[in-house]
Amino acid sequence: MELPPRPSGRGRCASTTASTWVYDGYDPAAERLRESLCTLGNGRFATRGALPECAADDVHYPGTYLAGCYNRLVSRVAGREVENEDMVNLPNWLPLRFRLPGGDWLTPDTTRVLGHRQTLHLDDGVLERRTGYGLDGDRVLTVRQLRIVHMADPYVAALRTEFTVEGAGVDLEVEAAIDGGVTNSGVARYRDLDGRHLTDVRTGTAAPGTVWLGCRTRTSGIEIGLATRLTGDGGITARHEPLRALQETRLRLAPGRTLTLDKTAALHTSHDRAISDPLCAATLRVAAAPAFDALLADHRTAWGQLWRRAGIDVPGEPGRILRLHLFHVLQTLSPHTADLDVGVPARGLHGEAYRGHVFWDELFVLPYLNLRLPEVARALLDYRHRRLQQACSAARAAGRRGAMYPWQSGSDGREETQRLHLNPRSGRWLPDRSHLQRHVGSAVAYNVWQYCEASGDTEFLHTKGAEMLVRIARFWADSATWDARLGRHRILGVMGPDEYHDAYPDAERPGLDDNAYTNVTAAWVLQRALEVLRLLPEPRHRDLLERTGLDGGELQRWEEVSRTLDVPFHDGVISQFAGYGDLAELDWPGYRDRYGDIRRLDRILEAEDDTVNRYKASKQADVLMLGYLFPPAELRSLFGRLGHHLDEELWSRTVDYYLARTSHGSTLSGVVHGWVLARARRAEAWTFVQEALRGDIADVQGGTTGEGIHLGAMGGTLDLVQRGLTGLEARDGALRLDPAPLPELSSYGFDIRYRGHWGVRLKLAHGRLEITLPRSHQTPIDVRLAGRAVCVEPGETCRLVLPE
Repeated sequence: MELPPRPSGRGRCASTTASTWVYDGYDPAAERLRESLCTLGNGRFATRGALPECAADDVHYPGTYLAGCYNRLVSRVAGREVENEDMVNLPNWLPLRFRLPGGDWLTPDTTRVLGHRQTLHLDDGVLERRTGYGLDGDRVLTVRQLRIVHMADPYVAALRTEFTVEGAGVDLEVEAAIDGGVTNSGVARYRDLDGRHLTDVRTGTAAPGTVWLGCRTRTSGIEIGLATRLTGDGGITARHEPLRALQETRLRLAPGRTLTLDKTAALHTSHDRAISDPLCAATLRVAAAPAFDALLADHRTAWGQLWRRAGIDVPGEPGRILRLHLFHVLQTLSPHTADLDVGVPARGLHGEAYRGHVFWDELFVLPYLNLRLPEVARALLDYRHRRLQQACSAARAAGRRGAMYPWQSGSDGREETQRLHLNPRSGRWLPDRSHLQRHVGSAVAYNVWQYCEASGDTEFLHTKGAEMLVRIARFWADSATWDARLGRHRILGVMGPDEYHDAYPDAERPGLDDNAYTNVTAAWVLQRALEVLRLLPEPRHRDLLERTGLDGGELQRWEEVSRTLDVPFHDGVISQFAGYGDLAELDWPGYRDRYGDIRRLDRILEAEDDTVNRYKASKQADVLMLGYLFPPAELRSLFGRLGHHLDEELWSRTVDYYLARTSHGSTLSGVVHGWVLARARRAEAWTFVQEALRGDIADVQGGTTGEGIHLGAMGGTLDLVQRGLTGLEARDGALRLDPAPLPELSSYGFDIRYRGHWGVRLKLAHGRLEITLPRSHQTPIDVRLAGRAVCVEPGETCRLVLPE
């Protein structure tokens, strides 16, 4: 078995095809990044791409995470008790280590490595690993492994290990394990917090070759059952230690002959349906699981079907990265997700950053899923609807009516934003005020509207969707206060998407007034809620009025507030918030000269005993997010409804103004700026698109990807190609297109699912747009492009010349 040569210097991605992602050479400094990007999952659970023979330490971090599995613990930090809910690191099914009899266990950190290659096969969701270990004399042990987290059976994972020795024969001791002694310790800045989420760990042997481990989470009481089956050459014995179930075998390797061990795992929890006991279910499932080859065949079939539904065909390097992004989105949010009560975790199921919480990242992910996997998009909106009453309770606690969704959500929908956060640069624990980002409710409403427009799901719109829109609109109307001096309504004491600014300089109370993004999106929600109420069938309209207590006077106020919310301006541009123009200018060249990377400018300034609240400096897009959510015509209409004239010159000045004052401290920033600039200043857009594409693969945030991928940014790059550059909108019962192709991304194709039509093919190439509608008994699709309207019949292909 030939091994790749070991490269000099840092191992790097060496993939040359769209279907594989390859890392050559062993590089401890890059291991955490590779583990995140080589994570395998199926929408229900995922396992990081750690080497099975390596335990958690400063280099390696194996982790397995189940969607929606949270646990809440109280820790004492900086003299205060703080409560945090975390996505739990589950017992590790992966361990499989080996050694010469009586010797040390072989790992890349303790043994001479002659070659090392990891290949992530994107087409079929397989992680392949080949490592050559130099033994004594001239003997070389080659280890090849294939790993899957099954996409057809979402409760199963499997690992095949092949051992080959060259030079002379050797005996090899192999130990496989299930490890229940894991903790949440994958993020350095959280290590002062209690990370021991598992308790009542017990182990046993179910049958020859099969062991099990059972446990539960400490406070949420989720029962976990995990069983593994080990098969292969040689006899297998089992033994048990506290917190671990172990299996051992001894292999006699003859030169050039390959011996194989297959480890199959089954994971169940008390959250699963149609089972009586998680441990019993896991042992029965692993016993019934077919052999590795059959598992692999079914797994590949499932991935092939998924790629047909969700794939995108983009040539060159951008296409290769987009395929990796889509791979990780689908591993986190697959058709299996539709059966779960889960949201969109900001860092995927790939690590412990952000504690596995749900923020507003669905705003960047759902638009892609709406047109590919609408059943998954609806399930993610169901997660929000199930927590609607919790959002209403939060609003009441804040003295407001309606629904106030939290900035960070977890198991039950309460606000999970930490009250303290650590600045690693200064070592200080600081107040965290990001719970003042009330705009997440507008994101939920936007996602409801976008899903219903794309899917035509009037049943959802007339029931759960309408109720969410109405209760979010009620919150915004009740949050607006009249200012007689301005003659306008205002929303006070919030934070915008920027995240740097949480208070005015030297203010005693946190919060900012009239954040432009918050106010404009609130006006949009009010307008849409009124529209939905007008469209509802009379019986449903009556039911909703009775359920919510709406009356004519309240609706009249909604209409008024939707037209009078204040949008501040200064220096001929839209102000990020009232008073933004009074802040000091930052010495941007000076800080770049001193620090180089200033993406986390807030941490730099705090370490200098200063605060970013004093400066005109943004972490990411705030005002410009409006250009991401709304096409130019709709944005002009929104401002017109609010009494302002928004022309191209004003918007262009605003774009220029904030581009010069943004540090891009979020991976979402490149997505939004690339999207906006594709229409405002096309020549500069590609720089930001590249930044968005490279965000995780190059770890541009400096170590954060090793703690979990940035799912919103990955989804956002996909949506940039699907909707941003095509101007694709599902609106008013028609597909609308307003292409703004970049020279670097001007030819590509993809299939969408639109209102009952499966596999609608859109292809852009050489200034032409081609739309193909598969044969079916569905009604035709109306397509509108640059003032033209065409009707595409099932089985027909329509070709349109794009305007210059």
